[in-house]
Amino acid sequence: MLSKALLRLGASAARHPWRVIAAWLVAATLAVLAAVAFGGRTADSMTAPGLDSQRAAELIERAGTGQEGMTAQVVVTPLDGSATFFDHGSARIALTRLRTEVQRLPHVLGASDPAGALDAGGDTAVRGGLVSADGRIAVVRVQYPDQSRLSAEDLDALVDLGDRLRPELPLRIEMGGNLFYVFSDPDGGASELIGLLAAAAILFLAFGSLVAAALPIGMAVFGLTVGVATMTVLAGVTDVPTFAPVLGSMVGLGVGIDYALFVLARHREYLARGLDPREAAGRAVATAGRPVVFAGGTVVVSILGLAVANVPFMTVGGLAVSIVVLTMVLASVSLLPAFLGAAGPRLARAGRIGRALQAGKPGRLARRRRDRAAGAAPAVGWRRWIGHVSRHPVPYAVGAAGLLLTATLPVLGLRVGLPDDGSLPHSRTERRAYDLVAEGFGPGTNGPLVIAADPAGDPGVLDRLVGAVATDPGIASVAPTHVDRATGIATLVVFPTTSPQDKATADTIARLRTDVLPTAIGHGPARAHVGGAAASLSDVGRRTSHRLPVLVAAVLAMSFLLLMLVFRSILVPLKAVLLNLLSIGAAYGIMVAVFQWGWGGALIGLEATVPIVSFIPMFLFAILFGLSMDYEVFLLSRVREEYLRTGDNGTAIVEGVSGTARIITSAALIMVAVFLSFAVAEDPSTKMFGLGLATAIFIDATVVRMVLVPATMTLLGRTNWWLPKWLDRMLPRGPVGTDDTDAESTGEAPRPRLVDR
Repeated sequence: MLSKALLRLGASAARHPWRVIAAWLVAATLAVLAAVAFGGRTADSMTAPGLDSQRAAELIERAGTGQEGMTAQVVVTPLDGSATFFDHGSARIALTRLRTEVQRLPHVLGASDPAGALDAGGDTAVRGGLVSADGRIAVVRVQYPDQSRLSAEDLDALVDLGDRLRPELPLRIEMGGNLFYVFSDPDGGASELIGLLAAAAILFLAFGSLVAAALPIGMAVFGLTVGVATMTVLAGVTDVPTFAPVLGSMVGLGVGIDYALFVLARHREYLARGLDPREAAGRAVATAGRPVVFAGGTVVVSILGLAVANVPFMTVGGLAVSIVVLTMVLASVSLLPAFLGAAGPRLARAGRIGRALQAGKPGRLARRRRDRAAGAAPAVGWRRWIGHVSRHPVPYAVGAAGLLLTATLPVLGLRVGLPDDGSLPHSRTERRAYDLVAEGFGPGTNGPLVIAADPAGDPGVLDRLVGAVATDPGIASVAPTHVDRATGIATLVVFPTTSPQDKATADTIARLRTDVLPTAIGHGPARAHVGGAAASLSDVGRRTSHRLPVLVAAVLAMSFLLLMLVFRSILVPLKAVLLNLLSIGAAYGIMVAVFQWGWGGALIGLEATVPIVSFIPMFLFAILFGLSMDYEVFLLSRVREEYLRTGDNGTAIVEGVSGTARIITSAALIMVAVFLSFAVAEDPSTKMFGLGLATAIFIDATVVRMVLVPATMTLLGRTNWWLPKWLDRMLPRGPVGTDDTDAESTGEAPRPRLVDR
């Protein structure tokens, strides 16, 4: 049985702590060395098979025009605010030198020449989109080969060039483009440190012991080192998205400290009963470790379910985050009991409390000390609250559900997209370059579309295509057409009238595909596709939106089945699924209110309203549903233990919920602190992950666990544990299912479950 296996594992680790700690040290060292030797750097590849933007990229690659590769742009303006490139000779000379230096960089295929266009005539430079109409802003567009031939070193070389030339040239130099988007290092290092410090403070307040507070932090650091290093090795094999290390650190720290907290609380509880520290560690892993294994497994399976989106970067990102979560589960049931065994009786004065209890003098003070040693809340306060909710289940259930449904309402206005560089803080060069381009050339210049067309022998199709696209109300201008002589494939770079993150831009892309291009091409063999970064991101957003219901259905079914196997009940898992949906829906609604409507955005450093990043709702659902199962399994396992011990549903609810209340509250505070530390990062995507996760966990641990769970379980009564006889016979009782030997392995006296005979 799983509990017996965990009992043996935990007891063995506690008996031989230094061997286990040494083994983890070796594993961490090997993982770091492998990351240094074979690891790669993260990179974003916002493509997916079957999308129209992907077909456009394939046509461009076939033509070999170079436009299938990466791009960057260097945006400049004279430091003398009254000067223009039309009349300022030194600024034009500096512009020529800048372009020459850029062309010398490794892997640069070419760079536009605004100074040369100015020499040919100011109108030529303006019409080519290289110099603004007022002559104040110029753009050097840099063309690189495709992403597979580049690395972050190319971005570093471009940035270093700008740093070197700024003191030497009379120009303000800013940079942007998709080279930055793909190869910029994600922010998060400071957030991790803030999260760790906040977690340490909460743990100290919860346990009143520096040693007890340090153990979960130490375990999480070990696990995070191994997990992130393994993720880096994975990046050397395939493209791991840039958000994966940040998200992996965020989720890894949260679940790692939470899992350690669950086990540590049980360990201190057994110490308070007078058990030997090694036996207490084994018992703690056997009881609290089983919910950790199931909860962690749910998180991993939920995140791996992202593969249903059929978007490669999401699948790989989910795999990378799952590696970190799985590492934390392994550390919780092996490394943590080793720490507990090494700490011995120093954890929270368990020996003195045990002796006082054995002497028959528990008293109120001793009971409080015992509760604190176990990491649980003082029984009286939580019992009063849960008892109060249980005596008035209908108003509390209706009120809490109404509150969450109200918070969910903004989801009706959810708009997915991708925040562009205009949503970054002004301290970033990408944001300053974005603002200069928008000021000089219009907002759509920051997100050009690339139309790839194969005339297939139709000589007039290109003229019709250019004319139709140019007259579309969403298109500001069309650059000269480039035709590959060998293949006949043509590429048109077109500039929308609106910014990349604007909903009108997505509407323009859709209109070009469904109306403008088909009308211009007709029914012949010619074909045309809309590509470019803005189109790719729009396509990925649409696909993830369409596949989200599939993921939701798969995760719900999996979670229901897993909880039914664990708790041998139908109504308990059904209730858990519905309540988790409520908390996740409320988190989505709050994200819409903050990021799309701007409510309270300034509190997290959001400088402008932005759409919800297209892939974040799917990622959040997978992660949050798994994390919600952590508390569900932990709480219901305790309720089930009390029910098996007493056979009384009301007593089981009060004792089970109140007995886990402080641990769940402390765990939730830790997760919220860790996640909120990422909500103040510069990148809007990181902010969304941080705020969404923090909000959902806060709601789940307060409104759901401390109000809705006791209220609904009271209303359901003994039918909480109802299971038809025929289904009970079909469900397995092995490593996944449970039976009475699980309770026996931890010293609990089981009672019969409510099964329909």
